Formats: sequence, C-alpha cells, structure tokens
Amino acid sequence: MFLPLGVLMERCLLNKQIILGVTGGIAAYKSADLVRRLREAGACVRVVMTENAKQFITPLTMQAVSGNPVHDDLFDLKAEAAMGHIELGRWADVILIAPSSADCMARLLRGEANDLLTTLCLVTKAPIALAPAMNQGMWKNKTTQENAQALQKKGIHIFGPGEGSQACGDTGFGRMLEPVELVAKVASLFETGRLSGKRIIITAGPTHEPIDPVRFITNGSSGKMGYAIAEAAIAAGAQVTLISGPVHLETPPHVNKIAVTTAQEMFDAAMSRIRECDIFFSVAAVGDYRSKVIAPQKIAKTASTFMLELERTPDIAATVAALPERPFIVGFAAETENVLGNAKKKLMNKKLDMIVANEVVTGMGGDDNAVTVLWKDEQVEFSKMEKRKLARKLIELVVVQYSCERNEVLDSAVR
Repeated sequence: MFLPLGVLMERCLLNKQIILGVTGGIAAYKSADLVRRLREAGACVRVVMTENAKQFITPLTMQAVSGNPVHDDLFDLKAEAAMGHIELGRWADVILIAPSSADCMARLLRGEANDLLTTLCLVTKAPIALAPAMNQGMWKNKTTQENAQALQKKGIHIFGPGEGSQACGDTGFGRMLEPVELVAKVASLFETGRLSGKRIIITAGPTHEPIDPVRFITNGSSGKMGYAIAEAAIAAGAQVTLISGPVHLETPPHVNKIAVTTAQEMFDAAMSRIRECDIFFSVAAVGDYRSKVIAPQKIAKTASTFMLELERTPDIAATVAALPERPFIVGFAAETENVLGNAKKKLMNKKLDMIVANEVVTGMGGDDNAVTVLWKDEQVEFSKMEKRKLARKLIELVVVQYSCERNEVLDSAVR
C-alpha cells in the first residue's frame, strides 16, 4: 500500500506527544522549523534544550513555535513533586533529539544523566531517535562511528546525517536531515501497516434514548476510547468506519464517521455495513433500555412521581456474533462490580473473540483508563495510561489474536 507522504504523516502523528531535544550546534536553527512541521502533522511538541543549545537558538523562539514552555531544568520546582523528568518521560510517545551532537551521543551511550535531556532518555519507555549534526570529520571519527553503531544496538534510532556543504566550509556527511525528512522518519516509527487493507467498524460514545421531544436517557460515555482506537487503527493502515453517538470530539482524519443518536440507529448503521468488515470494535456505551412509548409533546411536570415503561434495545455485539459469516469481534465491558467475572460472562454468552473490561469509575468520561483484556482462557492487564496509548496497545494485541484466529499473518505494508 503506497501512501502519499502527507497522508502518512497525518495518519501517524495525529495527537502524538513528542519531546524534541535540542543540543548545541549550528543546526539548531532548523529545530524551530521542525517543531512547526511536527505540529502541522498533528503532533503535540514539548522542547527540551541543553545549555549549549541556547547559544544557537533562544528558548523564547522554541516556546513560540511549540506553544509550550521550554524545559531546561532538571530540578523543576514547578513540576509535580519536583520530578519534571519523570512526568515528561511518561508523557512522551517518542523523544527526538535534533540536532544531536557527538557529545550527546557519547553521553547517552555511557548512560549519563547530568542534564534534563539525558535523564529523560534514561527514564522514558518511549522510542528514542537521534538526528546527528556535526562537522564531517567528527562524524567520520572512529569513536563517533562506534558510538552510533552501539546506540543502534541498544534500540536507539539514528536518522541521518545527510551529505552536503557545512557551516564551517567543509563538505561531507554530518548535516542534520531536513525537517520534512525527520518528520517522515518520526511518523514511520508509529506506522506499522499491519492492518493495511483491513476494514474496521468501531462504535463509540453514548446513545440518547428519547422520552419526549426534550428529554432522553443516556450515560456518561465521552467516546474518547472509541475515537482513540479509530486513530490507532488508521495509523496501522486500516480502513475505518466510526459509528458515533453524540460526542464533542473531532473526527480523526481519514475516518469515515457516521453520526447516530439512538441505539436503534447505531444498530441499523452497524448491521448495514457489517458484511464489509474484518474487525468489529463494539466500544460504544449503548443504552440497554429505551422508553417503550415516546411522548409526542413535552411531558408536563404535574404529579410528584412519574412512571416510565422501558424496553430492551437491540444488542449490537451479540447480533454481529450470531451472523454465519462474522468479523473478529472485540467487545467492551464497563462494570461497577465483579469486573472480570461479568466480563467473562459477556465474552462467553455473546460469543465474542475478545473483551476489554474496566471499572466505570476508572475509564468512563476521562482521558485515562486501566483495563483487562480477556479471550478464551487468557487475559492481559494494562495499567492506567492515556487512552491514546492504550488504544495503540489494544490494536497491537488485536492484530496478534486476529492473526491466530484467522490463521492470517498481518505483515508490515510496503509503502
């Protein structure tokens, strides 16, 4: 699957949280443009500068282009518990150091933590990438080459350097790659292509079940989990249809969104498209009951009590699972008690392939969630994290289980 560069970057960098480390070197002037291009691709960028970097470009410039305060102090008393490096390390989806000096490469290899940037690289679980920038003689030096190779063996990505004329007048390898090249390489860290060509339907958000023209029954679902899964699936190369109840969220780029209001509308939208679906995520907090009779006019407030007769709404996941030719089905169970027990019952009774269980107080409406994923006789727990990061982990897990169930290997796509 060949994707235009702009589409690839937009698919993969939307809402990604990137720390840009800037070290001392004349190429630091390119860092401002790099931040701008990362943000244009949809990323959120925080800049960390070394003391030497400030000799080449000012923190004020980097703050202006990133829209966030610049971080340069290992002991930030304004940070929560004065542990700014730990907060940033947890926040990051990737750390990109551009430009990366020869000194920075050597210190990272030795595991030094004598400034905020190197400390972040030790504490983070996110991927780390370096864009070297130095004199061509420094880059060719045997020690620098050995350091670069050793860093790569440790799992650190090396982007570049490029070849060309340098500020000192020399010509050769040592130039930092251009910002647009670096943005594409960062995007490639998130792009797996493992769902390339797969058609995915995701239900998300709440439903509104009307009582009269102005009142309805609903719940506290924000839709954030379903929308995050849509983003992650798009980044993995899938064709995504998002059937969404009423929410206040922007539709991710390249997602086909179908807006619905009631459980019946969501059911009809899903069933009309389900035969063109490989994987179905039933994420929505669909209303289990609706008013049996909808009053044509607003019900007047007269009596001290009011009786409302309810009836069951259609069960979308169970109906999809009962189809003779069914997609791979991932259900969601938000519970207030006996979370795993209730989730296992739903997994078995509805004949789902997987189910994602969480306590209502942990996930509904918030930006973070902690879940347990169950299938057959196995389960895996994901501790509390941002829903966007959790969505990527869920997509990775679904890819593995889908491959096992359907005896189909989902390889990376060739762009």
